[in-house]
Amino acid sequence: MTSEETVADPGSGAVAAQREPGQWILVLDFGSQFTQLIARRIRELRVYCEIHPFDLDPARIREWRPAGIVLSGGPMSVHEEGSPHPSAALFDVPEPILGICYGMQLLAQVEGGEVRPGHSREYGRAPLLVENPLGPLAGFEEGEEISVWMSHGDSIHSVPHHYVRYGVSTDGAIAAFGNPETRRFGVQFHPEVAHTERGEEMLANFVFDVCGCEPTWTMASFVDRAVAAVRARIGDGLAVCGLSGGVDSAVAAALVHRAIGDRLTCIFVDTGVLRKGEREQVERTFREHLHFRLQVVDATKRFLADLEGVIDPEEKRRRIGHRFIEVFEEAAGELGEVDFLVQGTLYPDVIESLSVRGPSATIKTHHNVGGLPEEMRLAVVEPLRELFKDEVRQVGRELGLPEEILERHPFPGPGLAIRVLGEVTRERLDVLREVDAIYLQEIRAAGLYESIWQAFAVLLPVRAVGVMGDARTYESVVALRAVTSRDGMTADWFPFPYDVLGRISNRIINQVRGVNRVTYDVSSKPPATIEWE
Repeated sequence: MTSEETVADPGSGAVAAQREPGQWILVLDFGSQFTQLIARRIRELRVYCEIHPFDLDPARIREWRPAGIVLSGGPMSVHEEGSPHPSAALFDVPEPILGICYGMQLLAQVEGGEVRPGHSREYGRAPLLVENPLGPLAGFEEGEEISVWMSHGDSIHSVPHHYVRYGVSTDGAIAAFGNPETRRFGVQFHPEVAHTERGEEMLANFVFDVCGCEPTWTMASFVDRAVAAVRARIGDGLAVCGLSGGVDSAVAAALVHRAIGDRLTCIFVDTGVLRKGEREQVERTFREHLHFRLQVVDATKRFLADLEGVIDPEEKRRRIGHRFIEVFEEAAGELGEVDFLVQGTLYPDVIESLSVRGPSATIKTHHNVGGLPEEMRLAVVEPLRELFKDEVRQVGRELGLPEEILERHPFPGPGLAIRVLGEVTRERLDVLREVDAIYLQEIRAAGLYESIWQAFAVLLPVRAVGVMGDARTYESVVALRAVTSRDGMTADWFPFPYDVLGRISNRIINQVRGVNRVTYDVSSKPPATIEWE
């Protein structure tokens, strides 16, 4: 099996199992970095939502029978050469359509309206004046002004025939329109982002009132369908799971274990780039408490040898990804005829790793996705591939996993290798492990752990002058990172009380040999990412 074939398999059958004809929403991705948020907001309405590329064959749409279609935003102009244009047959389907930003401009162009290049790009908060409270704006007041989030260059100069203007921006630009007879609507702004007032209400109007969906999609229903799909996919075969001890792989393992029982063996690879005590905790939790079949492989020397002299973070990820799969296949080979590899890949991993949907930009690779070797013997099963982190936690609760696992902060597949900036050595890893352990201990002691989406330490490739006792020191600098987030796609830095930061810094400098300076990262995502590499 090639990695390309693996990526093309959307959830190993678990995704298709969630599609109830006439009761789910299809999002076509034109490249917006907000596309996944559309799906997220619709799922929060308890309606299943799935994202596919803009050029999805309309025959598939007829076969799958969604209740409605959303056309996402995108970074290009509808007039730009090479801009994404779907098959003309898409607009012959009977399902309701909601165009957002680029999707609205495309809908206007196809339906006979006029879209003109803007003289300047409109980005950020903008006021919307409601002219006709219909379609997505049903329930609003005529003449009401609300704040919305814009991100566009082109503007709609005239609406298509039989379309009605629903709202305009303060400069008179068309910001919302629709044709109730054909059930096609468009909004120039992004209702899916938190900055748009009553955005959820707008999406609910489309999903429930226009498309006729019922709020019946729950994590319990997801589990039932996903288990059945995994059981059908694996059949009588054997599977191994890449267990890391984190939330994602634990939930993936539990779901597959419910489907096939002891025909699943969890393999934990000690890569040498794990947090302090990680291996011991995994063995205690999964072998002794949950009674999973668990095989532990110590491959520390092999991973560290692969990383010797490597500085580039993408190269670190690629090498770890390749070695990870190699070790897995070796361990699986000792179990007999194993054909399936279970991974806890989540939606943000897919979005940020490969442009597998619309023409969006690749931000970074992830060893579960972008680091797969060209040829891989095991078929990949990724039952959580279309879920966000908090949805995965809900699935874990449905499966009976303990909270100490479900509430753990995210931990990257490449581990501490991408938190040791610069060359990765055993000595530098040991320093970072001690720093990270103290940091998390103090956060828990302050009662702040559950208020933070993710907290970790980074060992910087610089040294600083310091004074300890009467001696001059020239030692390492660490950066602390803590963010709040809803789903990891956007994040704000966490405002620690000064006394907590002071205690953390004091303990690290006093107790970790080789560190004499502690800094705190106050960057948000975007423009920064959560991880440093």
